[in-house]
Amino acid sequence: MRLDVSTMVIIGATSAIAHGVARLYAERGITFFLVGRNEEHLRAMASDLVARGAKGANVYIADLRMRDVHADIVRQSLADLGTVDVVFIAHGTMPDQRELNTDVDATLDCFMTNAVSIVSISHRYATALEAQGSGSLVVLSSVAGERGRQSNYTYGSAKAAVTAYYSGLRARLAPKGVHVLTVKPGPVDTPMTSGLAMPLKATVGVVASDIARGIDKRVNVLYTPGVWRLVMAVVRALPESIFMKLKF
Repeated sequence: MRLDVSTMVIIGATSAIAHGVARLYAERGITFFLVGRNEEHLRAMASDLVARGAKGANVYIADLRMRDVHADIVRQSLADLGTVDVVFIAHGTMPDQRELNTDVDATLDCFMTNAVSIVSISHRYATALEAQGSGSLVVLSSVAGERGRQSNYTYGSAKAAVTAYYSGLRARLAPKGVHVLTVKPGPVDTPMTSGLAMPLKATVGVVASDIARGIDKRVNVLYTPGVWRLVMAVVRALPESIFMKLKF
């Protein structure tokens, strides 16, 4: 069964996964509010979605690391769309951990982008959807947040913070009629992972389809592809003395 969606906000809209999800919903004839940093890419995406059947696609240009724009993003999206059916928060970066190991400022920037800015935006939309009494709040987390691997523990710890935050948010908003979905993809073949050797790398199409189904079925936590639920169960079960010796 498909959820009745007529409006969608996408934060970090030009990311490959976000664009993949948006294309699926464009075919349903919905209206978008797209937020991103690159105006040229954002406007090209808006045109693409309208060509695919979207009723409309408004754009908002913003550097999402700047917390002072977050309240205005929420205000403007509500003004443009009225009722918001889905908010999909999909922005993020994955810097090289080897560089972060010797650069504390870059480490903090990574955490700001991948955790703090997401919490800031999510908290504001949570309040709006709670007042509305409906809607879905969806975040792109990662299986990297399950345990701190030496190859990307800064990125992983930021995703772990997001996952924990959304778990509490889900419990808070469930009685209010608001659906909260945490998406945990494994490695996905996107520009962010280009050139990186990663196991079980999925296509954007597979992940986007899984996310759309997760929204429609009001899933709470989605591993995509599904095999990662089993893989991460094994990873979580490994004793720390063994896990810390693994070179991945």
